Amino acid sequence: MSELLKSIDARTRLAGTNKLEMLLFTLGADSRTGRRETFGINVFKVREVMRTPQITRAPDMPSGIEGMVSLRSQLTAVIDLARYAHVETETKPEIMIVTEYNGHTQGFLVEAVDTILRLDWSRMKVPPDMLAVEMGGMVTAVTELENNRIVMMLDVERILAETTKIDDDIFFRNIQPLDVGGERTVFFADDSSVARKQIERTLDVMQVRYLSAINGRRAWDELRRLADYADSRKQSVKDLVQLIITDVEMPEMDGYMLTRNIKADTRFAGIPVVMHSSLSGQSNQAHGKTNGVDEYIPKFEPQRLAEVVTRYLA
Repeated sequence: MSELLKSIDARTRLAGTNKLEMLLFTLGADSRTGRRETFGINVFKVREVMRTPQITRAPDMPSGIEGMVSLRSQLTAVIDLARYAHVETETKPEIMIVTEYNGHTQGFLVEAVDTILRLDWSRMKVPPDMLAVEMGGMVTAVTELENNRIVMMLDVERILAETTKIDDDIFFRNIQPLDVGGERTVFFADDSSVARKQIERTLDVMQVRYLSAINGRRAWDELRRLADYADSRKQSVKDLVQLIITDVEMPEMDGYMLTRNIKADTRFAGIPVVMHSSLSGQSNQAHGKTNGVDEYIPKFEPQRLAEVVTRYLA
């Protein structure tokens, strides 16, 4: 497994090429269907893969949390993905995928890891409604491999939000309405329903109007429609939208490619693009700047988001 992940640090070179690498894994055969589904997680989020260590269980832990383990003197929550995804399997999870983003580390218990798959984001599609309902909204994108195997990308942000007891209200207490003497509109794109709701809540508290899209491709299509509309009215796009916020990981088109498209189209001149991502490492920020991003901020920090929005819209 160390061989499998030894080059992860070098994989940031894919950023800006609309490509991703996923670590594929399974959760075990579901006793109800007999199927063994394949899931994926962006390699950027993976810190290491190991044999499941001794897990310490404690009372009153949130549903889905198997317990805690000590990794390099750091207590880390462990989530049993099969139990969370309601996969009824008799297979004991032997592998733990350690993920890290937004400065938080957590372990995911899985049956086995498979391989690292490199593909273009355009091959990742929005999951059909039936699949989204069946998986409880925990899948943000799907793709089909040459052997007809379906790979489902997990919405890690949703999983962590639902398995962690956090009082969200505290994050919004000091956010104030934006008073700039006129209406402002923000356009944002994110494939995670949890992230979209938090952005919406932040902008609602700020009393800022917004438009949104669930991935980069749809965002780019909508932005071009706005630009065409502005042209027809002999207006500037900046009269309609004053700030664009984008995630990095999105099916069909990632945030880097979306940013490059925006910056290459002179109709969007003067509209800042803020990258809002859980991939907040220095290398990701550097790639964001290379692709024209005006600022890079981590997800799930509403007050930080509000500060940046205020600065650009004031």
